[in-house]
Amino acid sequence: MFDLQARLKMHDEIQIKGTAFKKKYSSVKFNPLVTCNHNSYYLGFHKIYNIFAEPVNAPVDNQGGLYVDGQFVVPGNNSFGHSFRDYEKESERKATVEEFYRINHINQTYQFANKKKGEYGKLQKRVMSIWECCELLNEFVDESDPDLDEPQIEHLLQTAEAIRRDYPDEDWLHLTALIHDLGKVLLHPGFGGDPQWCVVGDTFPLGCAFDESIVHHQYFKQNPDSNNPALNTKLGIYSENCGLDKVTMSWGHDMYMYLVAKANKTTLPPAGLFIIRFHSFYAMHKSGAYKYLMNDEDQEMLKWLHVFNKYDLYSKSKVLVNQEEVKPYYLSLIEKYFPAKLRW
Repeated sequence: MFDLQARLKMHDEIQIKGTAFKKKYSSVKFNPLVTCNHNSYYLGFHKIYNIFAEPVNAPVDNQGGLYVDGQFVVPGNNSFGHSFRDYEKESERKATVEEFYRINHINQTYQFANKKKGEYGKLQKRVMSIWECCELLNEFVDESDPDLDEPQIEHLLQTAEAIRRDYPDEDWLHLTALIHDLGKVLLHPGFGGDPQWCVVGDTFPLGCAFDESIVHHQYFKQNPDSNNPALNTKLGIYSENCGLDKVTMSWGHDMYMYLVAKANKTTLPPAGLFIIRFHSFYAMHKSGAYKYLMNDEDQEMLKWLHVFNKYDLYSKSKVLVNQEEVKPYYLSLIEKYFPAKLRW
């Protein structure tokens, strides 16, 4: 078991500013591919979340990636050859991604999210196992993701395997990685075939003002909640430090999978459920927005979300995992933390 608290102290000790690293412990060989600007979320908005690494030099590998954690290498570019989460870079997916967020930001309202939560919270769509749900995701590519165009099951396995290599004793985290996006099954015709704009993409609080750090923030001008005085102030309907559990988030796969896991009495620890519920809340865990809504418990759980996010974001690759080879291991974890069949 690693010392999470001690290593989290390194969180703010690595800064990216233009073309130089500042690091308390040692000088770091600069990789020109690892840069940030106001249009890029790459490496966590001017910070590397190097919260596990030992205080040693961070070498650059021969593919332009940066070693920042154990054996994990942050690649220099995404699968399209661009910086990660760069929504301004011209690429094959830029127009698709921007149109996705335009529709998403116009239609994700407080009323809509609560309606969807009431509808899908009944868990009356299907009874099936976790692995059966994984296989259903073979059919879908996430239109909101500028970094990968592979079927979703590939992303789940890449994330889980990357974490498993670095933290072999944290089996709950391996399983959390495998299932974190299973809520995207809402795209399947058997679940109603919801459009992508209300299933995938970054999530954000509803019932209060939209923070400017949310990607493609400009499209919120057409959202009805932006013109509702009860919902468009900093706190809106909430009180300061009320806790994220009391906040209505935009509807999507995060909340749906959280509802599924809770209702089916998973034995995953609270940190696993927090990761599932808020892993797409980039305005909070990458940009530091909405901290005034968080309580002390949220702050503790956020540390684990930072652990997870690096793998969720940077493990995306065209190099695919052999599903049949790793399947027995993940089936054993599913049996440990979930019932054989779940209500969805």
